[in-house]
Amino acid sequence: MIALLCAVIPSRAADAAHDAAHETAARFRHGAYSVSCPTCHVPAGMLCLARRSIHAARRSLYRQDPKPTGLVPLLIGRAR
Repeated sequence: MIALLCAVIPSRAADAAHDAAHETAARFRHGAYSVSCPTCHVPAGMLCLARRSIHAARRSLYRQDPKPTGLVPLLIGRAR
């Protein structure tokens, strides 16, 4: 998908969009950003020290026990 994005949007804009996607996921603790990274020892909700990537150990730790999260956890909690 990023390759298609780079073909449509100039390189600087695609880089900024990719960085923003990672920062947004980390800020709201979505996906692998919901667990701390055992490789670079950053807490949950922080970007890995490797630029624009998630360490494999962090990804596998998340996949072992994924936590269902939504955009509005309080509303989802009341529906259950």
